[in-house]
Amino acid sequence: MLPGRISLLAQHISTDEAMMVIVPIYGVILIVLIVASWKLFAKAGQPGWASIIPIYNLVILLQIVGRPTWWIAAILFCPPVGLVFSVIMMVDLAKSFGKGGGFAAGLILLGFIFFPILAFGSSQYQGPAGASTE
Repeated sequence: MLPGRISLLAQHISTDEAMMVIVPIYGVILIVLIVASWKLFAKAGQPGWASIIPIYNLVILLQIVGRPTWWIAAILFCPPVGLVFSVIMMVDLAKSFGKGGGFAAGLILLGFIFFPILAFGSSQYQGPAGASTE
């Protein structure tokens, strides 16, 4: 009986009405993530504006986590390798701010929640975590 009610509800909501709800929510999340990445870069001693420049933000993020800049080529041109490198970068980012594996999992799976926590929380940048493992 529940699927019938959902179907009935779906018949009364147009695509335009749904978009009027979804787009503002997406916009707020996007703005929060931009501000959080700006603050995160600033916490790490990098210019905040660098977080909004495509590709350059990857260069700076790789510096923050202590990974070589040639990783950009792998991230951009080889998606499977890029996915693995992105996971490694999130683990290193968590470690660079003194967080553990659980927080790294949060950055990977729920980044829109954990990035603002990392940016606006009390954690301090402790240096590039990836540099010690190379």
